[in-house]
Amino acid sequence: MNLYPAFRGTGGRITHIAADWTQVIVKIPLNWRTRNYVGTTFGGSMYGAVDPFYMIMLIKALGPEFVVWDKAAQIQFDKPGRVALYATFTLSDDELHGIRRELQSSPKIDRHYTVELKDRDGVVHATVQKVIHIRKKAGAR
Repeated sequence: MNLYPAFRGTGGRITHIAADWTQVIVKIPLNWRTRNYVGTTFGGSMYGAVDPFYMIMLIKALGPEFVVWDKAAQIQFDKPGRVALYATFTLSDDELHGIRRELQSSPKIDRHYTVELKDRDGVVHATVQKVIHIRKKAGAR
């Protein structure tokens, strides 16, 4: 994934992927690729580095009988990034079971996820909210 051109261009780097895809950790270093005009982390690098992960994690964790798409996103910048930032994405077993359970009675659902971009001290620099659309594939109903 770190070599995938669209992700590589963000400047972000995956530092951990759990074997079952329930956790991913991404690092966004402050360097010549991610630095903006005023010397802080470019907002596009922040967003781009976190954009695909909840969708990919859900695709991997739920399996091939589900369709998963990004539907909406929002980013809130709280503090300029002057150091490396980290994002930790987590999907619990309860969340995955809840999705499967809800899709037994509904043809499609939207789930909301939040990921914070933090420095090593845990200070939040930006918060990204994602809306992910999930449904069962037509043949899996």
